[in-house]
Amino acid sequence: MPQNASTRMTIEKKVWLLSGILSAVLMLVLFKLWVALNRFDSDPTQLPDMAAVDTFLTGLDNAPDLRVKTGIFIKSFSFEGASDVRVSGYVWQHYLDGAHDAIRPDRGEVGFLLPEAVDVANGVIQEAYRMKRDGSTLIGWYFEQTLRQSFDYTSYPFDHKTVWVRFWPGRFDVNVALVPDFTAYPATGAQDIFGIDNRIVMGTWERENTYFDYKLSDLDTTLGIGENEFQTNLPELHYNFVIKRNFANAFVVHMIPLIVVTMLLFGAVMTVTRKPSLVERHDFSTSGVIGTCSVLFFVILLAHVQLREGFAGSPVIYMESFFFLMYFMLLAVSVNTYLFASDSAPSLWVIHYRDNLIPKAAFWPFVLICMIAITGWNLGLKARPDTGAPPAATHQRG
Repeated sequence: MPQNASTRMTIEKKVWLLSGILSAVLMLVLFKLWVALNRFDSDPTQLPDMAAVDTFLTGLDNAPDLRVKTGIFIKSFSFEGASDVRVSGYVWQHYLDGAHDAIRPDRGEVGFLLPEAVDVANGVIQEAYRMKRDGSTLIGWYFEQTLRQSFDYTSYPFDHKTVWVRFWPGRFDVNVALVPDFTAYPATGAQDIFGIDNRIVMGTWERENTYFDYKLSDLDTTLGIGENEFQTNLPELHYNFVIKRNFANAFVVHMIPLIVVTMLLFGAVMTVTRKPSLVERHDFSTSGVIGTCSVLFFVILLAHVQLREGFAGSPVIYMESFFFLMYFMLLAVSVNTYLFASDSAPSLWVIHYRDNLIPKAAFWPFVLICMIAITGWNLGLKARPDTGAPPAATHQRG
């Protein structure tokens, strides 16, 4: 074998070895970023016990005069669009004899409000049981309501959803706060899951966490009650259950087609050559590669449209960014093939060097670097506060 041919093969082997090692390292980095993107961090506003509730309520400028223990148990939930969730279950409250006589609801009345309920006509809140026990009256209601909330889908398919049930007291002319009935659950720590049926059908979701917390009201009105102060900075009890999406389902539906298209595109790049033997073997032609890119473009476009229809009105989501990357790669492969076959651009040595070696070897490292950049950007967005949630509970010191 001639010396220059041997040297040529040695250089190509080194370039491909470097490309393979770099691609393997980048895949490992991408996997670690995916793990970080899929992690849920506990909310610092969680209330694990009554001591935390006492600390919060006593720190308010306008501490409540009365407290009513309130509990909830979720039997089912389902998403009805991008912003609506249908929730059913039981809510109960303890009314102390003597202290709560003025605010205890009669039969047919409800001791709480769900301010985010929509389509109330098709909803249900009905008394399920009422009993006397230990100097108090326990009243339980069965409810089934559609709650409207703002959800963030930008990290799809690594997104977590915090679905909350927001409670208001049934009376506004009395300074009363609803407090969690911690004694009704076996454990309410930061990592415990409680208040939700463990046999509930989750579909493409998995339970991640549950907790109570307070958000401060921002109504800025007296609600027409003359003796009322403005309804601001009053504690609103929230029961939150955190769910995470089953990544495997989204991966099969959206990611595998993208990977297959990327591999087909890489195969098209590998057919680009000037060697007569390879041209004949691969049946290479500029029009053939560009035609392949055109077909793959429509495949990607249809998949993109299907994905976007599921998140209408949402900003660009994480998975969608990979479709934009594929659009760019389709265009880049077409331009690379045209310039390589064109004699009018001999100065582009990066393209012509050793039979288009650099674009071929750089294909996977470039794709992976772009995926890492996209993932890192979304990881940074996830670390920012969720602007779609109600105002965070903060202590108001007197």
